[in-house]
Amino acid sequence: MKALIQRVKRASVEVDTREVGAIGTGLLALVGVEKGDDEAAADRLLHKLLHYRVFPDAAGRMNRNLQQAEGGLLLVSQFTLAADTRKGLRPSFSSAAPPAEGDRLFHYLLERAHDAWPRVASGEFAADMQVSLVNDGPVTFLLES
Repeated sequence: MKALIQRVKRASVEVDTREVGAIGTGLLALVGVEKGDDEAAADRLLHKLLHYRVFPDAAGRMNRNLQQAEGGLLLVSQFTLAADTRKGLRPSFSSAAPPAEGDRLFHYLLERAHDAWPRVASGEFAADMQVSLVNDGPVTFLLES
């Protein structure tokens, strides 16, 4: 699994002009599920999402994680992260998990996130979503499990 994470001041996601998820300060995580991913990969990714130190401490250094910063976590499914872009001028999605498996693992990740942290929101799997954010820094990292 992959997650493109962005430290944000605020972020939200809409489906059909209806806000389905929003956070204040925290992490926006665009999540891609690839063939071969499983629950163990989702668990490793969640651990990184909650513990990756990207928030500033009193000295301004990135030494605090999401929980220490008491931030929100907005999870948004993003199958395009699984694209192979090495050849040609059109992405190949052959490495992406089939939709049913992607849906199952994304919802597994979301359920585990809700169990582990009270400030979790999400988009809707496979929906046409409009994501808004104010990137803080900007600070952006690609996490892989």
